[in-house]
Amino acid sequence: MEREGMLMSSMPPNEKNNPKKPLPEPFRDLVKSMNDFFTDKPVRGFLQSIDDFFNTPFPAAAGFPVNSVETGKEHIITAELPGVKREQIHLNITGNYLTISVENNELETEEDDHNQVYRRKFMRQQSSRTISLPHAINEKKVKASYRDGLLQIRIPQEKGKIIEIEE
Repeated sequence: MEREGMLMSSMPPNEKNNPKKPLPEPFRDLVKSMNDFFTDKPVRGFLQSIDDFFNTPFPAAAGFPVNSVETGKEHIITAELPGVKREQIHLNITGNYLTISVENNELETEEDDHNQVYRRKFMRQQSSRTISLPHAINEKKVKASYRDGLLQIRIPQEKGKIIEIEE
């Protein structure tokens, strides 16, 4: 009991009644080291790269959402491609596979006052998704439209040939 009284009496009088007590010394150091960790340049750069990743409408090497619905007469495939231009989208049909590819090529050039190029940067981003259908695709009957970041592909269902079995 005497020890508790000594600790209380060793504290300055204004801290005795203060409802917000300062953090004990070990916790203060821990909080300071955590703050330093998150504001340190490598971590801050990493956190910035995460922000850049989510701000990029179509990051490289990332997939994009694709939905396929079968109606009985046709397959309707939709792909969400926000921020992508129509010229960047390529469709390829091989057998019963449909491949949707998106490619972004950018050339960034910086020049000085005398039109001398001192920095040139070429960026290429590409991503693709392949959808397999249960039947061969007749590319002449496929219809595709792109509006407001939504690619829609309509593929009519083809009926296969019926083969009769001989006796």
